[in-house]
Amino acid sequence: MQELWSHAVDALNAYAVTPFVDFVHLHQLAGDPREIAEALLIAIVQVLVIGLLFRPLESLVPAEHWADRRHTRIDRTYTLVMLLGLNPLFAYLVLTPLANWFAGGVPVATGSDEIATGLSHWVPWFQQHPLLLFFVYYLIYDLVYYWMHRAQHAIPWWWALHSMHHSQRQMSCWTNDRGSYVDGFLQSMVLATVALFIGIEPDQFALLLFIAELVQNFSHANVRFGFGRVLERVFVDPKFHRLHHMIVDPERPRLHDCNYGQVLSIWDVLFGTALYGEPPRRTGVGDPMVDVDNERGLVAMQWGAFRRFWGALWTPAGWKLGDVAFGPDYKPVPTAHVDLHQFVIEPDEESAQGAAAG
Repeated sequence: MQELWSHAVDALNAYAVTPFVDFVHLHQLAGDPREIAEALLIAIVQVLVIGLLFRPLESLVPAEHWADRRHTRIDRTYTLVMLLGLNPLFAYLVLTPLANWFAGGVPVATGSDEIATGLSHWVPWFQQHPLLLFFVYYLIYDLVYYWMHRAQHAIPWWWALHSMHHSQRQMSCWTNDRGSYVDGFLQSMVLATVALFIGIEPDQFALLLFIAELVQNFSHANVRFGFGRVLERVFVDPKFHRLHHMIVDPERPRLHDCNYGQVLSIWDVLFGTALYGEPPRRTGVGDPMVDVDNERGLVAMQWGAFRRFWGALWTPAGWKLGDVAFGPDYKPVPTAHVDLHQFVIEPDEESAQGAAAG
């Protein structure tokens, strides 16, 4: 199996990656192109796992029953685009040449003692314990993601972008990569910069992302089970994350302010944002200016999110922390100043039946 994998990586490297790296003249700065090929192959495996494992589970044990999956189709497109081109791995592979360029063209994370950087350089003991080092890498990565995710919800101009991810009424295993490309770029820069700073090498980062992305694909799946009372306090499961995507409840307006973890739910437990024990709720957003994303194609969705972002960026309300909705002029309106009932979109008969069945 290992030999077959190695042959597949070599073939992808020889026929696609190396020619491209040479074409853009980054061969001396981007590191080993075989690592890029392996990362691409990992992304392909991830797509297969989503399509052949998670998707069938949604048919067997759905949290919500839908007469059709019309709204989920565009999310498949987003998944392919993000996994194969725009996810944090490729931001890392963009930042790596820049870091090497600033270092005078010398690779900064090759593992040699003279030029080692990051945790293994600051704490040499880690060099003798690679598995523990990877575990620490992952804890740091996941903690950074948790706080970045909270910022995406708390900063109105960032929520203007991130809200597109939450607008999905039919959350499924493909929904994880649904999002604004500007938002994706910001996430990539944050996570990739942290990765460079703490010294994660490309192959380690590829594995880290593979684990994180697969768990997120599963946590978005339309399934009605979780990991149980003990493990759900440590790991994010579909029941836990579905509550994060719940539509706003006017009677309990802060209820959806919960469950921000990516893979580890321990951060929500530690920082007081964990919510357990609530019944399944419909997913989506109550704000009609965001909900309309469900009726748009990919380009129109991106443009709508960007207009919200641009409208928020240049107003004082766009920088004041808190929940907002968006007016017809795409400017944010603090939800504390409005009647939330007017932002709740009533489900149609089919959706209501699906939520009840869940």
